[in-house]
Amino acid sequence: MDSPVTLACELLRPLPFGSSAAESESVNGGSPRYVLKARGPASASPVAPYQALPVQGPVVEEERLPGITHHLTPALPVLEREDATRKEMDARIRQVIANYTQKLAERTQHHLGYPYNLDFDFTPLEGLQRFSINNLGDPFIESNYGVHSREFEIGVLQWFARLWEIDQDEYWGYITNCGTEGNLHGILVGRENLPDGILYASRETHYSVFKAARMYRMDAERIDTLASGEVDYDHLRARLATNATRPAIININVGTTVKGAVDDLDRVLAILAETGYSEERFYVHCDGALFGLMIPFVKRAPLVTFRKPIGSVSVSGHKFIGAPVPCGVVITRQRYVEALSSDVEYLNSRDATIMGSRNGHAPIYMWYTLTRKGYEGMRKDVERCLRNAHLLKAMLERAGVRVMLNELSSTVVFERPTEEAFVRKWQLACQDDIAHVVVMPNVTLSKLEGFVADLIASRARATTTAALRIAADARAIRDDELRGASDDDC
Repeated sequence: MDSPVTLACELLRPLPFGSSAAESESVNGGSPRYVLKARGPASASPVAPYQALPVQGPVVEEERLPGITHHLTPALPVLEREDATRKEMDARIRQVIANYTQKLAERTQHHLGYPYNLDFDFTPLEGLQRFSINNLGDPFIESNYGVHSREFEIGVLQWFARLWEIDQDEYWGYITNCGTEGNLHGILVGRENLPDGILYASRETHYSVFKAARMYRMDAERIDTLASGEVDYDHLRARLATNATRPAIININVGTTVKGAVDDLDRVLAILAETGYSEERFYVHCDGALFGLMIPFVKRAPLVTFRKPIGSVSVSGHKFIGAPVPCGVVITRQRYVEALSSDVEYLNSRDATIMGSRNGHAPIYMWYTLTRKGYEGMRKDVERCLRNAHLLKAMLERAGVRVMLNELSSTVVFERPTEEAFVRKWQLACQDDIAHVVVMPNVTLSKLEGFVADLIASRARATTTAALRIAADARAIRDDELRGASDDDC
């Protein structure tokens, strides 16, 4: 059977920039910088590669509190039986669950800001909820605890090993509880193999990577980013050269959290060679939380593969694949994981994971979906997501909304809406003056149409409120002046 990379899709995407030689110029002899031909009223402006159009502030400028808004979570008290009969208590419990189910259905319908695929149906697996499935210990070595799903876990790991092109006898990995655990493990493996190493990660890297640096007491450097969200390669080169006497542990973003930017792995590897780092003096972890599962199916995309000198790759399982519980996958080289492995007699297994007990249901969910879809089904999901992302970008541009979309991404970035109620309704992820929609397999064109119409209405309300506020302020000043004149007459 062909390698999954041969199934990569090639989409008819709108050209992100002018394609003629007159419309591009080289910057410092490096990558070309382009001029985007604006479709709307905005004038042409210089942008970096990957359609990185700098996003302006909201339509209505208003003072914002820094940081996050704290929406405190209300409690759902545990029901006390008191004088109720068992039948009455059961009825009350069923009503609470019914109300909650209705709430989840509504929230799922208006979910756009976070990279979770909510389109799944595991009804055939419901009978498994009766069992406490725990994959404690090493997935490759059975514990004395027999209620596990290691056979499913190994099957999923083999699927990913083939996707990332590493031989069966050369890799080690496990099903994690989330993408953060995959990053924690990848960085830990790097630290254990290069104890004196410095961690390098871009400023737009997921927060879990710098959390790992704090947990492991590692020296870490935040590298600047380009307008697209990619790592600033010149800054990375300079910092590597400055610290050339110490090993390097580098986090590569296969899709940044906010802008969906993909760091150029080949370019980073070339910089390591240029600055004098031999392969035994660096370790590269690839955080592919969402796009690590999408990029292998996009033709001309840079490959994430163990045929290159990388140390580990991690992805989330509940994102592009979709699952009712958070989960993920991390794979590293067998020779690297030995640095943190130890036998545990109590388990009759080996310990090399972050967690002890591990969710045994998660591998079954992932195995079920990957088996039903296969590589071809995943390719079709990727194609649909990228196409819908470009359609959303075009709709927002036509509505006069400033927007950007990285070429390899389904994360559409746009001006942060000013109405908090609108942000909460659509569960948008916001940072500073931008927000984004992550187009996933469950996001249909109809849902995007409804979102755009709602956004246009929200912007109109905000603009109208701001305009009328001017009149209200003028009226208040006039009334004050009239009252002052009246007081003078007295």
